[in-house]
Amino acid sequence: MHRLLAFFLFLCSAALVQAAPSVALYYGQAIPLQEFRNFDIVVVEAGHGHDPRAFRQVGGELYAYVSVAEVQASRSYYKDIPAAWKMARNRDWGSEVIDQTPAAWPTFFAEKVVAPLWEKGYRGFFLDTLDSYRLARQFDEAAQQQGLIRVIETLHRRFPGIQLILNRGFEIVPAVRDKIRMVAAESLFRGWDAGSGRYREIAAGDREWLLGQLQTIRQRDGLDILAIDYVAPHDRALTRDTAARIAALGFIPWVSDGALERIGIGSIEVMPRRVLLVYDSSESPALNYTNAHRFLQMPLNHLGYIAEYADVARELPAGILPDRYAGVVTWFSGGIAPARHRPLARWLAGILEQQLPLAIIGDPGFQLDRAFAARLGLRLAGDNIRLPLSVARQHPMLGFEAPPLPNRSDLPLFMATENAGNPLLTVRAADRQEYLAGALLPWGGFILDPFALVEIPGSDQARWVIDPFAFLKASLHLPEIPVPDVTTENGRRLFFSHVDGDGFPSLAELPGSPLAAEVLLTEIVERYKTPMTISVIEAETAPHGLFPKLSPALEDIARRIFRLPHVEIASHTYAHPFIWDRNVSGLSKNRNREEGIYQLDVPNYRYDPVREIVGSIDYIRERLAPPGKPVSILLWSGDTAPDAEALRVVENAGYLNLNGGDTSITRNNPSLTAVGAHGIEKDGHLQVYAPITNENIYTNLWRGPYYGYERVIESFEMTGSPRRLKPVDIYYHTYSASKRAGLTAVHKAFAWTRTQALHPVFASEFIRKVQDFHAIAIARDQHGWLFRGNGELRTLRWSGAPPRLADAQGVIGHNPGPEGSYIHLTGASARFAVAADAARTPRLYDANARIAGHQNGPGGLGFALKGHVPIEFSLADSQACQVRADGRSLTPHRTVRHGDTAVQEFRLAHAAAQIQLLCPAR
Repeated sequence: MHRLLAFFLFLCSAALVQAAPSVALYYGQAIPLQEFRNFDIVVVEAGHGHDPRAFRQVGGELYAYVSVAEVQASRSYYKDIPAAWKMARNRDWGSEVIDQTPAAWPTFFAEKVVAPLWEKGYRGFFLDTLDSYRLARQFDEAAQQQGLIRVIETLHRRFPGIQLILNRGFEIVPAVRDKIRMVAAESLFRGWDAGSGRYREIAAGDREWLLGQLQTIRQRDGLDILAIDYVAPHDRALTRDTAARIAALGFIPWVSDGALERIGIGSIEVMPRRVLLVYDSSESPALNYTNAHRFLQMPLNHLGYIAEYADVARELPAGILPDRYAGVVTWFSGGIAPARHRPLARWLAGILEQQLPLAIIGDPGFQLDRAFAARLGLRLAGDNIRLPLSVARQHPMLGFEAPPLPNRSDLPLFMATENAGNPLLTVRAADRQEYLAGALLPWGGFILDPFALVEIPGSDQARWVIDPFAFLKASLHLPEIPVPDVTTENGRRLFFSHVDGDGFPSLAELPGSPLAAEVLLTEIVERYKTPMTISVIEAETAPHGLFPKLSPALEDIARRIFRLPHVEIASHTYAHPFIWDRNVSGLSKNRNREEGIYQLDVPNYRYDPVREIVGSIDYIRERLAPPGKPVSILLWSGDTAPDAEALRVVENAGYLNLNGGDTSITRNNPSLTAVGAHGIEKDGHLQVYAPITNENIYTNLWRGPYYGYERVIESFEMTGSPRRLKPVDIYYHTYSASKRAGLTAVHKAFAWTRTQALHPVFASEFIRKVQDFHAIAIARDQHGWLFRGNGELRTLRWSGAPPRLADAQGVIGHNPGPEGSYIHLTGASARFAVAADAARTPRLYDANARIAGHQNGPGGLGFALKGHVPIEFSLADSQACQVRADGRSLTPHRTVRHGDTAVQEFRLAHAAAQIQLLCPAR
């Protein structure tokens, strides 16, 4: 952490404008390119199927790697190269060296090599192996260089606007300096020897010669210099230091592994946001029910990190390195299968060797020997522990929701010694000997059972003994980062409502026994004109379904609901699967599984995920939705635990998905263990969880009390403070409209929202924010923070000094929240520095609508707001400015003070407006 800060302080300057582009080189395939999206230029191996046009929309510019003077047999054009043009062989790389002097070579290179890439959308090219002719025994230096010049001239004539980076080729630079973007060179301070497979430090003489060449080109030709160095991928500190040394010379740095298959460090450093959670599948029926997912992913998500999973029962993944991963956490409830002991021990040793922070929760999973314990800086306790145990000393992060209580079955593994890091919990035996049950150490940290989490006997509840946020931050050495936040936009907590279609045909227990769907329409949907996402189950409403006689009335109600402008249309499947993954076994308290009831009893139908998802959406689009109104959301039914195949079907069809997670924290269960994660990934496919669970849980599976859903207000309050963990989501079924008590509970939930300053959105907007959470790349450069996503998630939560708005890009304001500041973004990308003493600038304080356009100039601030309800917005430090909406002068509804900040609050009658601040010259 200290080296990271030193790196950025060393490079820091007062200006936010970046003179030279940031450049990355990535020739691998395993890392999604979106993780490089903060770089201005990314050089890639074009044969790996990248789409430069698509990347241009969400990131920087892709440059295709092209070898000019060498070719490998795997290249498609290799067979067309005349044998006479092959002048030598590079044995280190297994390639042929191509003579640059044949008259036909420049055209061949342009048409066979570059033209196909140009057609794919590449406009930039990294020209490599320009000096390879020197590998030949005999060559005419001047003729070879003239051949290279002809190649570059031919490319410029053939492809107008082409951008070129030359890797070396120093002698030809003066002749082509007006045709190239920059010059690159490898191994200024540290290099990679392909022959020996070793990293090495560059000899001082070689470095000085290369440095002289590069400085001459920069001064004589006015070109940017890209210096590419190589460091072992696990050595992040040396990578960072090497990049700093290069940057100090005024060059663009890129320091990565020898194969250029990792995320290196350049003029910006990408912040790793993935944490690998290792679990034992034998402990739970499925991933959804593991401790790692149920309890640990939510705190990680809240800290800004993405959870990935690895099952210890299978081969553990390779390539877990600090360029992408912030750390590794293991959580086992006991010993794993004996056959997996040695593989796990070897794998963990590798993690430690890669200098990746490691946190161990619960049980290590295998019997540690003295050597492994010593590697952790610990000493084994032995078997002669005298019971009972008592707590001797505890860190403040213990006792979070429950006190640490030793028991007789979970015995400590380690002795308490003076050099055992920073102890979290020390227990004392009957003979006064002290043992270590948790500690923070240089490699990470651990907390043993039963001091991480305890389950309450006779209930489904659990309690954290340790503060999971504090433990994860401390043990994984997580730095402070601007956290992508899915709960908030423009400073206000998000609010939406969505309805599962169950009970559409039910008769309400109201005068006249109307259909529950009709009651839903008249009492809820038409009354609360706020964004709602409403679904039906095809088998309940369709003429070919279970209620053909009711179908005309049901479909008519659905059409009337779906015509309303504040209603978004969704499907709740075809036959409402109760169990999505039928391969899961071992679940208790699931009557549907026990009785073999997997879906609604539709005659002659067997479960088909395509029919459930795509077919039901087609039905709604063709029969119920108004022409042109989209139907693009699938609300999971039943156990809301789809397998990877069902998730794949949704994703491949281009639809969004929601439900699951079961967040149900209340005063009866006041624990963060009852707050779910953002979602879950299976085989790379993302399921998005509902922020708050539905009335089925609050009413004991709709067995009563039927007013129970009013307790959702407790969930809203407890997920809003002291941490804002979730948006507000009024989520219920159509059958709530079948009973007056159920309707009253829904009314109370809506009434509560009217007392809050919220930002109404549709469910689809929230879903896309969660998707964007997984796609966002965060980086730091010498000036501050860089952020790039898909433009859906527009809030960063930040605990440091406020952003400096005067020179920020893509930032329109900020306001205080429960855990720091919410920074308001205007689009997909942002760049800002932070400063405690930043000059006061008029800014957006909060709004209940999205920024749809933004201009910031010396005369004031202009932005467009577009929402779903009449606009409310507030401005800070704007007292000296004239505020206009759509050209008309505005008067504040009121002015309040938040600390030393004056905030003007405005209200408009419409859901969209163009706002302009005319301010005195600043």
